[in-house]
Amino acid sequence: MNPISTATANTGTLQVPGASLYYEVRGAGPLVVLVGAPMDADSFAAAADLLASDYTVVTTDPRGIHRSPVDDRERDSTPEMRADDLARILTHLDAGPAAVFGSSGGAVSALALVQAHPELVHTVVAHEPPLDELLDDREELRVKTDDIIDAHLSGDVVGAWRKFLALANIHLPEEVFQQMFAGERDAQTEADEYFQHAHMLRPTTRWCPDVAALRSVTTRVLVGLGEESDGQLCDRTSRALAAELGIEPTLFPGGHIGFAEDPASFAPRLRAVLREG
Repeated sequence: MNPISTATANTGTLQVPGASLYYEVRGAGPLVVLVGAPMDADSFAAAADLLASDYTVVTTDPRGIHRSPVDDRERDSTPEMRADDLARILTHLDAGPAAVFGSSGGAVSALALVQAHPELVHTVVAHEPPLDELLDDREELRVKTDDIIDAHLSGDVVGAWRKFLALANIHLPEEVFQQMFAGERDAQTEADEYFQHAHMLRPTTRWCPDVAALRSVTTRVLVGLGEESDGQLCDRTSRALAAELGIEPTLFPGGHIGFAEDPASFAPRLRAVLREG
């Protein structure tokens, strides 16, 4: 059960090239950014509430998702673009340097941010980044990713999600799958899912980190991994990145979205990890 919200979120929008970014700010203290892709600010709200007792916590909708509209919905959202968006938010708030926790595609955005603007980030936790290009079976993964995209664009949305979960090696009970992906969808959910598959999935999973740059920056770089993600695709990619960086993964409670499923366990762990630095 998610905890009851106790922190007040101040909302704002920031105009950036090609988009209007929605963001929320909670609490007071050192700056922490929680970011996903395609997950929006709502996905991190419960964890942000818990962290806001001793941090200034920033969450945001990535460009093209929910409350962050883009000028051209046929243009891809790349990690470099999302990293520039984050840099502009951090500069706008003028409260850094920040600790950045990025999950899934948001972890890729966070790594791209560190490569481009290490001065803005003192600690980055890249939690389960889907960096398929680090794996030996990258060519097979590209084909399967293209198949997911083709299925969604052809109108087979349910089939696309089945293919997505199969590729991620995430197994859901059929009743849970039906509830999450096969029921009636509101217009915003449909638009966000289309944008994710059409314009975020391919550029995110095919992004290649500059390992030499990440090893040379003064930013503390950690690779986060869910304790329940064993055997999943993002378990493999996370361990591959950690090996390239010469570090051990930093374990967090839960699985790929443990921050949303059990924020009461996730927030203390993230707080402890940040204090270790």
